[in-house]
Amino acid sequence: MDEQALLGLNPNADSDFRQRALAYFEQLKISPDAWQVCAEALAQRTYSDDHVKFFCFQVLEHQVKYKYSELTTVQQQLIRETLISWLQAQMLNPQPEKTFIRNKAAQVFALLFVTEYLTKWPKFFFDILSVVDLNPRGVDLYLRILMAIDSELVDRDVVHTSEEARRNTLIKDTMREQCIPNLVESWYQILQNYQYTNSEVTCQCLEVVGAYVSWIDLSLIANDRFINMLLGHMSIEVLREEACDCLFEVVNKGMDPVDKMKLVESLCQVLQSAGFFSIDQEEDVDFLARFSKLVNGMGQSLIVSWSKLIKNGDIKNAQEALQAIETKVALMLQLLIHEDDDISSNIIGFCYDYLHILKQLTVLSDQQKANVEAIMLAVMKKLTYDEEYNFENEGEDEAMFVEYRKQLKLLLDRLAQVSPELLLASVRRVFSSTLQNWQTTRFMEVEVAIRLLYMLAEALPVSHGAHFSGDVSKASALQDMMRTLVTSGVSSYQHTSVTLEFFETIVRYEKFFTVEPQHIPCVLMAFLDHRGLRHSSAKVRSRTAYLFSRFIFTKGNKLEILSGLELEP
Repeated sequence: MDEQALLGLNPNADSDFRQRALAYFEQLKISPDAWQVCAEALAQRTYSDDHVKFFCFQVLEHQVKYKYSELTTVQQQLIRETLISWLQAQMLNPQPEKTFIRNKAAQVFALLFVTEYLTKWPKFFFDILSVVDLNPRGVDLYLRILMAIDSELVDRDVVHTSEEARRNTLIKDTMREQCIPNLVESWYQILQNYQYTNSEVTCQCLEVVGAYVSWIDLSLIANDRFINMLLGHMSIEVLREEACDCLFEVVNKGMDPVDKMKLVESLCQVLQSAGFFSIDQEEDVDFLARFSKLVNGMGQSLIVSWSKLIKNGDIKNAQEALQAIETKVALMLQLLIHEDDDISSNIIGFCYDYLHILKQLTVLSDQQKANVEAIMLAVMKKLTYDEEYNFENEGEDEAMFVEYRKQLKLLLDRLAQVSPELLLASVRRVFSSTLQNWQTTRFMEVEVAIRLLYMLAEALPVSHGAHFSGDVSKASALQDMMRTLVTSGVSSYQHTSVTLEFFETIVRYEKFFTVEPQHIPCVLMAFLDHRGLRHSSAKVRSRTAYLFSRFIFTKGNKLEILSGLELEP
């Protein structure tokens, strides 16, 4: 190999060396036999430099991916033997290879697997397992290879040709018939051997189980010995997040609705007995975020079971499923109201689907009505900005909260479908009490009160924004709130979020000014003075200019009143 060119593989090499290394790589890719030099270097451990080893794997990867069919049977056999020799050497190395080399090696193994498993290497997994046995370094590579294979076969982000898709389906079918039970047994042995001594390998194995469970026979995993082990891992701090994710994949797997209900209920019973439902006693927010995702998965699985049972006319089991769902609502609410938004966000799907069930029921029980109100109050509270939100320089955290708010808005819309009267009454109560004392209320509470009024416009949809006609009680409530907004003086609140929400809401409900045109002058004054177009914040001035143009466009000749306005210089 060109030793001078290889120097350019070092990240610290100068640009000339790097260019030479890239040119050399391209040269090796088109050379018919250069890959053999790389294969030999890997098998005989010629080079100690990590970047050269990675380079050799890249050349092999290109050969397997794009030129494998051009090789002779003997050459193909050489690639297989090279990889197995390299794997055997890893059992004896004093130090493991760097992670990026192990991952690249796993990718090459996976590419060779999808190319050869159905034809020339049906004993691929048995050969790998016979080499690695339970050696921790070997197990690490075995698990990386399994993840790379799963990625090749089922990763939806990878675009496959129709021929590759057919091949992948055939590989999965063949694996299910020939080796999946053996692989599952190897996972169990790995988990059992390393759960207390090697958390990294155990977590890797849990990740593999979670990935494969979506396309293998669920009964291989959803059985007493496996589930009991996974539940045991929930009590081991370094394993419990990965165990949570693994259990989530198990409950997410499609299966008979009654069987799914039994599985979820048995899991919940054990988790509750072990104290996992006592959210207030858990301080690890990272774990709670995973646990919230698991509860969300269990709740949504029960709802899917309920829907299927209703559709099948199985009223008895559907009633059991609904009862099972109802018993999870208290836990769902604890997670929804949690101060950490990631924990709250992960349970919103269950919440949304639960409300969809209630929407379909003809009569709600007192408890169900109380649940609706509790969800409503939780949403109102969680919509509120926190003290750390940076309005002047919005970064990644702020963008995540904006997205989270969008999720909460969908919940609010669903609440309106279940009980529009309750939503309107709740918003009116919060809005009125907040604006009554806005001068002494924190900005985030004032902003969210106005925001809720703004959100009602979409939550309680009407034709062409006619919120102030038709249903008398609704129109009256909205009219009262708009009158309070305009006359309370809250437009003078000294915070940009409140100022912007004020103007957004004015424009959203512009038809209010058709009903009560006497308020137009004071609103125009707010648009045009230091609260709007003359605000000290460029962000407020810019947005207000746009909103003002929309407002005057809708008002037409009523803006003759503008001529009588007197502005401060």
